[in-house]
Amino acid sequence: MEFTAKYVALGDSFTEGMGDTDPVLPHGCRGWADRVAEQLAKSFAPGEPGLGYANLAIRGKKMRQVLSEQIDAAVVLGPTLVSIYAGANDILRPKVDIDALMGDYSRGIAKLRATGAAVLMFTGFDSKASGVFGKTRGRTAIYNELVREVADKHDALTVDYWRFDEYDDPRMWSVDRMHMSTPGHINMARRVLAVLDRESVVEVPELEPLPVLSRLKVAAANAQWAREYVGPWISRRLRGVSSGDALSPRWPELHTPPAS
Repeated sequence: MEFTAKYVALGDSFTEGMGDTDPVLPHGCRGWADRVAEQLAKSFAPGEPGLGYANLAIRGKKMRQVLSEQIDAAVVLGPTLVSIYAGANDILRPKVDIDALMGDYSRGIAKLRATGAAVLMFTGFDSKASGVFGKTRGRTAIYNELVREVADKHDALTVDYWRFDEYDDPRMWSVDRMHMSTPGHINMARRVLAVLDRESVVEVPELEPLPVLSRLKVAAANAQWAREYVGPWISRRLRGVSSGDALSPRWPELHTPPAS
């Protein structure tokens, strides 16, 4: 099928849509990229070829995996718009050469821009409020500055996640505290559409009141979170495996996004 415009989303769990649960969709999630595609598709009149959308992102992928497995696949699809967020899983590793990593990222962005597609990049989130992930804040700040440099060099657009203070609210995060919740994904879709200078008619749902917990209950909740999510995450890292190892992309081929 021919499409007037083609949007291809690349990256890891952030773009795959983890945390925005939808059991009827591939991988059981929806995510901000699906929501952006749905809104972009509405700009075409009925009967027009319209927008084709593919999402090649897979959870757990590190930067060089995204570049080697997804860039060429995206180029083959002939995109007019590509979004890419990669590097978060590298930053969380004990050791990382950010400068070398970003050199590879720059070459990947150049390959995407050579297709004529607009490219949308992301800075990393400011994890200052996290007792666990806050330890990587300095690395993320360096990564972000290099992302901005790469974006400037290749005339790419930037979604500055680092400056989105609304994500300091724990309700914007799923129960695993690693991925955005459904409201978080909806908000990110609105942020992305704003950078694309497109109107969004999707509103972030009203957030449930934050529970008031005693210090004892907070400690118990933190311990349960560590057992259920942090422990398995560390175990996978020690074993050199990823939660996405057995997965294929959710939307590997261009298709018309469903009406939301």
